[in-house]
Amino acid sequence: MLLLAMSFPLPAQEKNPHIGYVYPAGGRPGTSFEVTVGGEHLEGVQRALFSGQGIQGEVLEHHRPLSKKEFAELGEKLKELRDQKKDAIRRGLEEGKSIQEAVLAVARSLGLKEQDVAAFLEMRKKQNDPKQQPNPQIAETVRLRIAIQEGCAIGLRELRLKTPAGVSNPIFFAVGQYAEYSESEPNEKPADVAIEELPVTINGQILPGDVDRFRFRARKGMSLVASVSARELIPYLADAVPGWFQAVVALYDAQGREVAYQDDFRFHPDPVLHYDVPEDGEYRIEIRDSIYRGREDFVYRITLGEVPFVTGLFPLGGPAGVKTEVELAGWNLPATRTEVKPARDAHDPIAVSVRKDRFVSNGLPFAVGDLPEVLEFEPNDQPFGAQKVEFPTIVNGRIGKPGEWDVFRFKGRAGTEVAIEVLARRLESPLDSILWLTDAAGKQLAVNDDVEDRSAGLNTHHADSRLVFRLPADGPYLVHVSDTQRKGGPEYAYRLRIAPAQPDFELRVVPSRIQASAGATVAVAVHAIRKDGFSGPIDLRLKNAPPGTALGGPRIPAGQNEVRITMTFPPQATADDVPISMEGHAEVGGRSIVRTAVPAEDLMQAFLYRHLVPMSDWRLQLSGGRKMGPALKIAGDVPARLPVGGTARVRVHALKGPFFKQIRLELDEPPEGIAIREVVEEPSGMAIVLTADAEKVKPGQQGNLIANIFYEAALPAQDGKPGQRRNFPVGVLPAIPYEIVSP
Repeated sequence: MLLLAMSFPLPAQEKNPHIGYVYPAGGRPGTSFEVTVGGEHLEGVQRALFSGQGIQGEVLEHHRPLSKKEFAELGEKLKELRDQKKDAIRRGLEEGKSIQEAVLAVARSLGLKEQDVAAFLEMRKKQNDPKQQPNPQIAETVRLRIAIQEGCAIGLRELRLKTPAGVSNPIFFAVGQYAEYSESEPNEKPADVAIEELPVTINGQILPGDVDRFRFRARKGMSLVASVSARELIPYLADAVPGWFQAVVALYDAQGREVAYQDDFRFHPDPVLHYDVPEDGEYRIEIRDSIYRGREDFVYRITLGEVPFVTGLFPLGGPAGVKTEVELAGWNLPATRTEVKPARDAHDPIAVSVRKDRFVSNGLPFAVGDLPEVLEFEPNDQPFGAQKVEFPTIVNGRIGKPGEWDVFRFKGRAGTEVAIEVLARRLESPLDSILWLTDAAGKQLAVNDDVEDRSAGLNTHHADSRLVFRLPADGPYLVHVSDTQRKGGPEYAYRLRIAPAQPDFELRVVPSRIQASAGATVAVAVHAIRKDGFSGPIDLRLKNAPPGTALGGPRIPAGQNEVRITMTFPPQATADDVPISMEGHAEVGGRSIVRTAVPAEDLMQAFLYRHLVPMSDWRLQLSGGRKMGPALKIAGDVPARLPVGGTARVRVHALKGPFFKQIRLELDEPPEGIAIREVVEEPSGMAIVLTADAEKVKPGQQGNLIANIFYEAALPAQDGKPGQRRNFPVGVLPAIPYEIVSP
């Protein structure tokens, strides 16, 4: 064969490690404690990896449940032990042994170990427990000892596990600031769990039908806050509807009366409950899933007490390098105003929080602008009373009451392409905006309700509006803003940007951690989030990667939002969990712009929907490389020009060997209509013959083809019968850029 099989060791189809939850899902600086991580394919787990600084994790134990075959075999041995027990006891007593010694002797003769019996009994218990729903994705567990250093920054971190097969996906782990309590089952009766002191963060898990209850004492006049983190910890569940743990909380007084209840906080699924305590006494807080679902990955954290909590800001942003006075709304805040001054070179939103005594509130995003800014003023709810604004500008406003419209007038010039955008939901405002553009006579020119922003991967309702429109004439134009649900109030704040369109883009790269053998090729996905009509090509470049690392197909074609590329690493490259980065370069209106790709995970929600959830950094893990054979290379000019209804040959350089016929290539998720007709041997390696179905492709179509490499081999013979032939994965070819052309 090509020295493919020698270039890449033939693996036993190792599966990537996966983790689904960690419990407890957080801790406090200056403490050390044990956690359980649930997942699959975690054999030989070696290390716990945390993003950021200040957290260490020691692997204590890995537990894998019995397979169905192992369970059945153990059951047979235990049955045999039971059948032999009476005789064993009689013989043992005659020989002067104790009953336990006699039974253990028979167990050893059957090959039974104490841990085998314990594993069997545990699995049988779970099978007979209606609350223990088998789920292979979280069936294995790993115990870790976590140590969080004093002074460790609070907030969410990412936890991964490293095994011989690679590094797992990330799961969120919280560093908190309050005393921590972790519940243990069962705790479904009011008297079971008492919380001795507030404030506290309670950690728990919900199994099917569970209602977790916690008792505590509160004093008259206390402004009590109960803030739940559940969906925040595990944003999306791929195999559940709703696609996350939908927590609900209720508060009861000493007489058992429900005095407060919440099932969300505005548009966030995680509830936040506030209650002004009317009298001293004992209270009880309950948490459950909204439809009584549950399993081990339904983990939660409740922060309970008289803690500072910010519910809103106004304005929602301000200019870079300029001090802005900001109104604060919320509970237990030390002040109702603060000052925010973003750095001069800031672009991304910054978090605004306040400190009360030793504790810091939650943070809300504060946008950073690059245009002149004004505040909206009333009355401006009718076209004849529209507020005049300069062009370009950013308006900070509010829909102050239900059904209100805010109207703004600006002067435009014919031919100007304007971009008008609302920032509200992405800045934690409950506003569900609608945007109208009219001329001075009231003629509607453009309207928009919602625009999906794939950069906001945690939003499932993209409620912000945006429109791009070319002005037909000189003169005044009116922008109308309201809430589509006809709601309003002080919290319904927004930022309205009225400016010339600025074509631009953002990038997301998936997955957030690359793992491979040195000398290997891996595929990654790059997503382009295009803005204000930008449709040009984007060239991709690596930074901080091992010298000699090559990108295959490093371009997002014009008009496309996603491309799969490859990374090929040099045979002697080394990288042990090191940060790398990728840049996108494009020409936009005669200017060059460069944007750094944000690492992300492509997560599924409720069997169907997919979301790009940003992660903290993009990291590379390389293991020992191949010992011989050069890297495979796509030869000749690229992109391959593939005629509609015709064929194209793509040559691949590689060393040759005697087993060429055992190599198989398969396109991985190819565009509809493109396929491999055959692979033929050539003096320099091989040629791939591609075909394009005339009914399914169009001239101008571009992209990359990803081809997986397999080695066909026979399994060992059994019972005198020849073994079945199977394809074993060997690796991935460098990406094959292509373009569909006319015949």
